[in-house]
Amino acid sequence: MAQGHTIPMIDMARLFAERGVIVTVVTTPLNASRFKTIIDRAKESGLSIRLHQLRFPCREVGLPEGCESLDIVPSRDLLKNFLKAVSMLQQPLEQFLQEQQPSPSCIISDRGLYWTSETARKLQIPRLIFHGMCCLALLCSHNVRHYCAHQMATTDSEPFLVPGLPDQIEITRTQLPGTFVSSPDLDDFHDKVREAEVMAYGVVVNSFKELELGYFEEYERAIQKKVWCIGPLSLCNKDNLDKFERGNKGPIDKNQCLSWLDSMKQNSVIYACLGSQCRLVPSQLIELGLGLEASGWPFIWVIKTEDRFSELEKWFLEEGYEERIKGRGLLIKGWAPQVLILSHPAIRGFLTHCGWNSALEGVCAGVPMITWPLFAEQFFNEKLVVQVLRIGVRVGVEVPVRWGDEEKVGVLVKREEVVKAIEQLMDEGEEGEGRRKRARELGERTTKAMEDGGSSYFNLSLLIQDIMQQANQKQFT
Repeated sequence: MAQGHTIPMIDMARLFAERGVIVTVVTTPLNASRFKTIIDRAKESGLSIRLHQLRFPCREVGLPEGCESLDIVPSRDLLKNFLKAVSMLQQPLEQFLQEQQPSPSCIISDRGLYWTSETARKLQIPRLIFHGMCCLALLCSHNVRHYCAHQMATTDSEPFLVPGLPDQIEITRTQLPGTFVSSPDLDDFHDKVREAEVMAYGVVVNSFKELELGYFEEYERAIQKKVWCIGPLSLCNKDNLDKFERGNKGPIDKNQCLSWLDSMKQNSVIYACLGSQCRLVPSQLIELGLGLEASGWPFIWVIKTEDRFSELEKWFLEEGYEERIKGRGLLIKGWAPQVLILSHPAIRGFLTHCGWNSALEGVCAGVPMITWPLFAEQFFNEKLVVQVLRIGVRVGVEVPVRWGDEEKVGVLVKREEVVKAIEQLMDEGEEGEGRRKRARELGERTTKAMEDGGSSYFNLSLLIQDIMQQANQKQFT
């Protein structure tokens, strides 16, 4: 029930349908509105995709009406209410699935929907988990917990080695995902999620084997379950309209966006976006904006519009920021067509929060990255981009900005550090060229992985065969 998980699952549904599988996407009205046009266009092209909407019980749990996705939950204090509402979808989902003909062969659900494990058991079908994370992050999280590696550090800021990895990766306790942080209102939820993971038939990952050599195999061995890497899922969006319409309706027209990019020199623009759940304080965003301006490079800056945005907008007006950057900077206030932007030849670098979708979209575009992790598993993703793949540079963030802690954390990155990271990324020397070359080569491999004969194409075939084999066995028992 978060955009970062919903969007790749829609891509996944289309990939299954392209292989002749009948797919039903079950979601809620607000979430459905974000991708209905893409589903409708897929159906018009002959794909068997059905969309079923379940009413989200906002009122029953004390949420504002229409508060159906994590990115629009107004306060951390309402998170428990939101999770309660999500769990209340179990009964209507089960009723819907029991009425379906043909009956479902499997359920692929977000890891947070732990109760779908029970639903799958009732229907006697396998449940596959979609984490929305890469194999490296999944393996790191598993091994830290399994070996209690984080307990070896004497302080929250002391780096410790994550055991059982193909590379020497260090992390601090502070940088671990929030699931490692005890929280009285969420501990029970996390326990149920982990219990359901043990019961799952397997895991579907939005990645490809060549990107995470060693990590895929080690993760499969560690959890002793089947793992299918079938990504990058975003590559199912082949035309500009599909790329433009992924996610929310944005404030910018597709042609306006492409026209601005077309006016820029090839390989000259830095694209900065810190994700749909970025809640940094205005003073931190101002430092980012000043750093982008001072870098001297053309840039696109995507800014989430939420409660605190008015403070930033006021600063824009008082300082004349938008006038100063006119012709060189493009501000997108709200949702941006990220895949469309990153695939444009004008883009030279990507300043990202290291959410897995964004990092992988950067890889697909063959674009080197500046990493600015905020929370969740994003510090692990930074390790993959900077240390393992060597296609990124760090902006230098050492601590997360968790939901509700924004004011306490304040400004972590000054404008000078933004400029320094951009200069390092855009470097024309041997190091910069090597980084760009590696990024380009990885981008080429992503396309091959998804083509007939590629590893992800093959894995999707194996996944479909596995599920159909089980369905046939069930039919004859």
